Amino acid sequence: MHWKTHTVFNQPRPLSNSNLFLSDTPLREALGREGVEWDNALLASVGQQLGSAESLELGRLANAHPPELLRYDPCGERLDDVRFHPAWHLLMQGLCANRVHNLCWQKEALPGAFIARAARFILHAQVEAGTLCPITMTFGAIPLLQQALPTVWQNWLPALLSDRYDAHLQPGDRKQGLLIGMGMTEKQGGTDILSNTTYAEPLSSRGNGEIYRITGHKWFFSVPQSDAHVILAQTKGGLSCFFLPRLLPDGTRNAVHIERLKEKLGNRSNASGEVEFLDASGWLLGDEGDGVRQILKMGGITRFDCALGSHGLMRRAFSVALYHAHQRQVMGKNLVDQPLMRHVLAMQALQLEGQTAFLMRLARAWSQPHDEYERTFSRLFTPAAKYTLCKAGTPFVAESMEVLGGIGYCEESELPRLFREMPVNSIWEGSGNVMCLDVIRVLNRQSAVPEMLHREFDAVKGQNRHFDSRWRQLKLRLRQPLEGQAREIAEMLVRLATAVQVLTSLEPPLADAWCRHQLDSRGVPTLSWDVSERLLLRASGG
Repeated sequence: MHWKTHTVFNQPRPLSNSNLFLSDTPLREALGREGVEWDNALLASVGQQLGSAESLELGRLANAHPPELLRYDPCGERLDDVRFHPAWHLLMQGLCANRVHNLCWQKEALPGAFIARAARFILHAQVEAGTLCPITMTFGAIPLLQQALPTVWQNWLPALLSDRYDAHLQPGDRKQGLLIGMGMTEKQGGTDILSNTTYAEPLSSRGNGEIYRITGHKWFFSVPQSDAHVILAQTKGGLSCFFLPRLLPDGTRNAVHIERLKEKLGNRSNASGEVEFLDASGWLLGDEGDGVRQILKMGGITRFDCALGSHGLMRRAFSVALYHAHQRQVMGKNLVDQPLMRHVLAMQALQLEGQTAFLMRLARAWSQPHDEYERTFSRLFTPAAKYTLCKAGTPFVAESMEVLGGIGYCEESELPRLFREMPVNSIWEGSGNVMCLDVIRVLNRQSAVPEMLHREFDAVKGQNRHFDSRWRQLKLRLRQPLEGQAREIAEMLVRLATAVQVLTSLEPPLADAWCRHQLDSRGVPTLSWDVSERLLLRASGG
């Protein structure tokens, strides 16, 4: 007999085959304000390709089939290789083809390349975040290596600046594309890198560009399959920075043994290893004892990428929720037309509006390293942005998951993977407290900060009473920034910097709504229907 228990209806279709760029009005407008419309055609093409069902499936597959460590070959010889699902390699090809790993470091880079690259990063983060780890470390390492790469490795620079992804294990001078990883953390120290015990002894002479023998370990060795790593090790002169290639100039393997791959909450497509160095060969970058300063040249950039990645994940979670709400009916009305649900979605859209404008402003600062004002801006607001945006990501994705209800909690949905992915950006490259203490350090040590803040914030003084009130309160705290208030100070700095962008770029009703909801501590009234309608329309590309 044929039994039919029910008919499936009122089940929204998953979001796919959308253009991630053209559907994001706040991002397109921010790029226009920053003068990088020259990248719009490529971004539209990238957005179409990344939003396709095929690309989204690649992101799912790369995480469903995490990397595998191959320690030995069939004959018992050490391999220390990592095997990835083909989906990983296809995603990496796209990232490299779009130059997310090196766009800004090209000699022919156009003005605003840093901003255009930030937009490309946000789009890729919406599809698969694990592949961004080797990309961001390579991006951070290239300017350091352009200045300090030892002579014997100078022939690597063309491949570092290419648009090719080359996963073959062979010497760098024979590859079409190269990737760089990072190794700082050790078991006993974690964030306290000054307690590192890994040590390096010179093979012959000491000094910049000389070869050293390195013995020790790394508790987190990011992307162990990279062609080389930038690591820290103790020397006679103090903690120092080294270039550690996977293969030596003669093609033999360096003495880096991968002990295991980490079993992580999220970021499962990406390999993170534990390694030991058994007289590994490394080349000193800079002077002995200068390791922290050298590696922080990478750290600032990678911290900014953490904020970009969190924003991209939040944007995707919101897009999935909004698409669902437009289709799902409750009591005869679409979810998006239910007043309370509409308010939740509009508030998320408002949060993303501010984040987008602020991140593109911060990208502008990074694009002008020779301007003292912009350099001071990026130095202060990068750790503040990493703390504030990354910390906001987890509850934001959880809110989006609630829009879908039970199906949003199940693995067939994208949202569980996005939820698991969020905490890594808060932890990697320095957790929340580390970022906030860095903000306090900048406030106390950099004399150019007060003038920069006054110039930035006073530009909109008098336009909004909530902004003016918060700015007065912050100025009182900044007279003597206290460590115990570091989190509140970092968050308020980001909110006020975002308010500047909102007040100068958004329509007055939207700007006023943002300031009321983000700066008024007395409570937040419901958004008007017109403001909600405008926010959700913009969030859908209108």
